[in-house]
Amino acid sequence: MSRSALLLLATLLPGIAVAKDINQIDPLCATQKYHNYVNASISWYESLVDLTIKKDPKLDDVANWFLEGRRNHFMLNDEAFDYYVENDPSKLNFDAPVESWLNLTQEDIKTLSNSSGVLADAAKKVFEFRQGQAHQGNYDLRSALADLLSQPKEIKVPLERYNNEMKNLAETQCDKQS
Repeated sequence: MSRSALLLLATLLPGIAVAKDINQIDPLCATQKYHNYVNASISWYESLVDLTIKKDPKLDDVANWFLEGRRNHFMLNDEAFDYYVENDPSKLNFDAPVESWLNLTQEDIKTLSNSSGVLADAAKKVFEFRQGQAHQGNYDLRSALADLLSQPKEIKVPLERYNNEMKNLAETQCDKQS
C-alpha cells in the first residue's frame, strides 16, 4: 500500500507548479500592467455608460452613480495593488491573469474601511457604496446595460478596444530575466 502511494506521489510531483512570488516578478512592470488593466476596465464601463445614456438620456443620473461606484472599486484595487506589492506581496497571485492578481473580498474591504491605514479612505468609499441604498433607477440601468450587451453591433468599438487592451496585457510578461 505504501509503495503504491509513493509511486502515485512520484508521478504527481513533476506536475506540481510552484507559485510565482514577488522576487520572480519585475515590480515596476507588474505595477504598470495592473494600472493598465484598471484603466482599460474603467474605460470599458465609461463607454457602456455613454452608450446607455445616448439611448436613454433619462438614465444619466443613475448611470453616473453606477460609474462612480465602478471607478471607486477600480481605484481602490489600483491603490491596494501598489500597497501590497510594496508591503505584503503574499496577497497577490501572479500565476493568474492580471484581472485576478488581487482579490479583495467584501470582508477585506470592510476591514480596510475600518482601519486608519493608507487604503482606509478608498475602502470606505467602496464599502459605503456597496452597503448603501441602491439608486432608485438601478434596475432600469441594469436592464439597459443588459440590453446593450446583448447587441454586439452597438458595443463593437468599445468591446474591440477593451479586448485588444486585455490581449496586450496578457502578452506583457513581467517575469524577471535570469
